[in-house]
Amino acid sequence: MKHLYIGLALLLSIGQLFAAKVDTVEVYSAAMKKKIKAVVISPEKTNTAPVPTLYLLHGYGGNYTNWVKRASHIKELVDHYNYIVVCPDGGVRSWYWDTPGDKDYQYETFVSKELVSFIEQNYTVCKDKHGRAITGLSMGGHGALYLAIRHQDVYGAAGSTAGGVDIRPFPNNWEMAKRLGPYKDNKAAWDEHTVMEMLHLIEPNNLKLFIDCGTDDFFYAVNQELHRKLTYLNIPHAFVSMPGKHNWDYWTQSILLQMAFFDNYFRMQ
Repeated sequence: MKHLYIGLALLLSIGQLFAAKVDTVEVYSAAMKKKIKAVVISPEKTNTAPVPTLYLLHGYGGNYTNWVKRASHIKELVDHYNYIVVCPDGGVRSWYWDTPGDKDYQYETFVSKELVSFIEQNYTVCKDKHGRAITGLSMGGHGALYLAIRHQDVYGAAGSTAGGVDIRPFPNNWEMAKRLGPYKDNKAAWDEHTVMEMLHLIEPNNLKLFIDCGTDDFFYAVNQELHRKLTYLNIPHAFVSMPGKHNWDYWTQSILLQMAFFDNYFRMQ
């Protein structure tokens, strides 16, 4: 681990030699009948061959600009690893679910179908699951795992940093009850929409996983439990815990490990 940190520090020290291209695009969602913005970070290098794509989700209360504004070194990482990063707007409180009966909250369909289709029509990227990965922070960490498990034909790898990977211990938080109904009356729906109860759906050797969380994060306990359960079910995964809280001080560091993991995944394909 020490050598990894040294290598990443060196990477960031030379990263200013590069200049990744940052686009803001508007993607029409037929499911929600509106345009939704996304940031697309492309390597400076002109690629004639298709490159992989990492979909990177924001947290509760955030938006599509969070990652590029708060973790600006992501541009240097994109240049170094030579793959595209796409940061969609997931709504401030969507949890990246399709909410039945609510046309304004169809973010599973948007991220995993409509956005993927747009990116692959407009950028020179790989068009199969082995060239796609998805990760995110907090609400986006849960969202990334939720979407990857439900769409294993779309994504070959997934991650979560400080993810709310079990929503049930927090039934009154982050407006989840508006999407699923009160927990006490809708326990089955909450079980169906929490990553912790979806692990049996992961097909053998079909999804590479990287999970990290700060040891002082209020989601640390549920991440430890996810790690324990994945291990018990013999589902291969990487789990990293480091000192840190639920804040950007931690996330700006964890994205270094996340992007290195996905680079290794893409290279192995």
